[in-house]
Amino acid sequence: MGVPQLGCRCAVCTSDDPRNHRTRPSVHIQQGETQILIDAPPELRLQLWRTGLDQRLDAVLITHTHADHIMGLDDIRGFTIYTGRAVPVYAEASALDDLKRVFRYIFFPYPPGVSTPQIEFRELTGALQIGELVIEPLRVFHGEMPILAFRIGDFAYVTDVSYIPPDTWERLQGLRLLILDALRRQPHPTHFHLEKAVEVALQLRAQRTLFTHLTHDLDYATTNAELPDGIELAYDGQVIELGTYLHAG
Repeated sequence: MGVPQLGCRCAVCTSDDPRNHRTRPSVHIQQGETQILIDAPPELRLQLWRTGLDQRLDAVLITHTHADHIMGLDDIRGFTIYTGRAVPVYAEASALDDLKRVFRYIFFPYPPGVSTPQIEFRELTGALQIGELVIEPLRVFHGEMPILAFRIGDFAYVTDVSYIPPDTWERLQGLRLLILDALRRQPHPTHFHLEKAVEVALQLRAQRTLFTHLTHDLDYATTNAELPDGIELAYDGQVIELGTYLHAG
């Protein structure tokens, strides 16, 4: 729901620490001239504008079609208006069905002069290369819902996860950077909670792990002080250089 959460006046929601101000999660990845997004949350326009990443976009990858991960797709029109070319959006077949239903207005026969996002929906069936990036989709589960995580080189992005199958576990070895779901302190049926996320991070042994998809249950400074070395909370606008440049929304 983002932080501050509507209706709440807790210490995190009223915090002056900007690292406690959380929009819904996404990640921007840049390698050379190639720039892609993983997910398109409702605040996508603001995320891209604030970080100066509003000039080029080569593709969008979708983990799953819950509202907090797709409702910024309409803002892709900002790229297509000025470039004159469509942006490919990659997702699994079932997710593409959802996207075509939710954004069906994009494909209406509008008269000349009406602006709509120029999007090409493409089915994601296996590894693909976009420019200089080689992307490997990985199966994880969000409760009972099968969704996607992604590995790109020595980086992996695993959000909204409650179970990592053995085959995917093997593909998450040897990482320099892991961004991992850690919703809150209390257990949750469809997300890793903090204790579980720490357990998984320690087992996967990435050089560095950042926790994402955080609620107002987790104060940035207080929680980081509790975490093992090499594990920390992500924050909006964070930039990590890893051969690629990763912008965590």
